[in-house]
Amino acid sequence: MGEEKKTLLEVKDLRVSFFVDGSEIKSVGGVSYQVREQEIIAIVGESGCGKSVTQMSTLQLIPSPPGRILGGEILFEGKNLLSFKPESREMRRIRGKKISMIFQEPMTSLNPVFTIGNQISEVIRLHKGVNRREAWEEGTKALEAVGIPDPAARMKNYPFEMSGGMRQRVLIAIAVACGSRLIIADEPTTALDVTTQAQVMELLVRLVREKGTSLIVVTHNLGLVARYADRIYVMYAGRVVESGCTKDLLKHPSHPYTKGLLGSVPRLDGDRNQELIPIRGVPPKLDGLTDRCAFLPRCPYPCEACKNRPYPGLRPAGENHMTACYVDIQGGDYDE
Repeated sequence: MGEEKKTLLEVKDLRVSFFVDGSEIKSVGGVSYQVREQEIIAIVGESGCGKSVTQMSTLQLIPSPPGRILGGEILFEGKNLLSFKPESREMRRIRGKKISMIFQEPMTSLNPVFTIGNQISEVIRLHKGVNRREAWEEGTKALEAVGIPDPAARMKNYPFEMSGGMRQRVLIAIAVACGSRLIIADEPTTALDVTTQAQVMELLVRLVREKGTSLIVVTHNLGLVARYADRIYVMYAGRVVESGCTKDLLKHPSHPYTKGLLGSVPRLDGDRNQELIPIRGVPPKLDGLTDRCAFLPRCPYPCEACKNRPYPGLRPAGENHMTACYVDIQGGDYDE
């Protein structure tokens, strides 16, 4: 048994709301998770479940107003990032240098009026304190590292002159160029075709493994991260409803929502004639959440405890496996 890796990032009971037209939209309702050094984790869930807001909160990028971080802790290298003001010198030193974020739409993440070289070298100069020539050389090497052909020429290109896959590689190059300890990839392959998705994920995982970086992949696609992630956190309606090591969670899902996600994804090794089973209903409105389980109206395994008792919170469902459910969907019983 090797020595257990140290915790790099720990989020504790994070709560984030948006206040719009007199209503409170509870986007994140008490989320907790951790990332160890040199670990890849995935945060999975439907659109609107709070995945991206949780990650934006880590870097204090929530627009305020209307957003507000109401409570919790975000511990990075032992320091609570929420103790710093969003525009403080401390947060500016962390963003890009220690924690980098790859956004889901590269065309809007890259400035259309500046060349790729200007944008990547600016980040390198800001965080590494090198001169323009050195930053340009390092930027060229970063593009080469992410597999962009003729990187010296590409440094002079504008974003519109590159394909979606190339632009996403540029964002990856920017994220790894400054030696960040943690990279957050928010739906990094959403705008790409299936073949390019696989290439981008393979590239990203290879780079973080080589550099010993930790990685958070935010996605709605369980299949995308099944082969890469060490652990998975499943979110629904602003809460983590299940977490565990990837192999165990995929083989023995313990929350009805996780089981529903897996049942709605086609499998190459499954019966070709078997119909996919969609999750019935629609996600709840976040301005009308109660203290009950938010998945109850869509759940195929409702029980009296679900209907009459508050949201159960995460509880053990096996070794290093947690679920927020009263029902044992494997055995059919529920926890009194």
